[in-house]
Amino acid sequence: MRIDAHQHFWLLKDHAGDWPPPSLELIYRDFLPDDLIPLLQKAGIDGTVLVQTMENAGDTDFMLGLADDNDFIKGVVGWVDMKAANAPDEIRRRAAHPRFKGVRPMLQGMEDVAWIDDPALTPAVDTLVELGLVFDALVLPPNLPYLLNFAKRHPALPIVIDHGAKPLIATGHYSAWRRNMAALAALPNLHCKLSGLLTERGDQKPQAMRPYAETILELFGQERVLFGSDWPVLRLAGDYQEWLDVCRDIVPVADHDAVFGDTAVRFYSLVNR
Repeated sequence: MRIDAHQHFWLLKDHAGDWPPPSLELIYRDFLPDDLIPLLQKAGIDGTVLVQTMENAGDTDFMLGLADDNDFIKGVVGWVDMKAANAPDEIRRRAAHPRFKGVRPMLQGMEDVAWIDDPALTPAVDTLVELGLVFDALVLPPNLPYLLNFAKRHPALPIVIDHGAKPLIATGHYSAWRRNMAALAALPNLHCKLSGLLTERGDQKPQAMRPYAETILELFGQERVLFGSDWPVLRLAGDYQEWLDVCRDIVPVADHDAVFGDTAVRFYSLVNR
């Protein structure tokens, strides 16, 4: 299967007063399966992983409902309050749905950059590991040292870094990001998504993101890198086919099967339906 390991759907009525703001005209509307299906068909993508955009149970319910009605949605990454006393029970409840694959706290928006480096997460993490679920790390560069501590504390938890940790491509910051990513890549339970980089380039030419993409491939290798579109957020920087073509050019042909499908299938335990 060819897999897009990171995409979103939303209804604006559910995001009232939240992101995206009206100023982001290209993504300030509803996005549902009928908007994406033609792009997937044109690109030859067989399935996707649908990822949360809100910190509430209703958003996860919404995504799982879409997965029930759309076979191309092979997996759902939802939200659970991982520090709540009932987090293990809530994770178990969600795991009863066969397409629920993992959780994603929205670390990038938290004032406490060290939120993830907390033993209070252990009961929730232990439940994820027990049930064969995964953890999506939506992080920014300042979060990376704390993510490293978290990953070392929980070596059995499969973790994937979303969007390459959103490096500061627009301003050319590279060295510190690479150093922190190399430390994470040294841990075998860490993976990374080749996604979101086009958006982070800002006003720079698309080629500005290439060294960051190549570094992700160098550090993690094809067996731990997953292609993702980050659609429809991608619309702020380019179109679906453009990003896919850029990634196909960057990833060596010999690694296409892994990066554009096999790694995601294995990481998220996806099945063809």
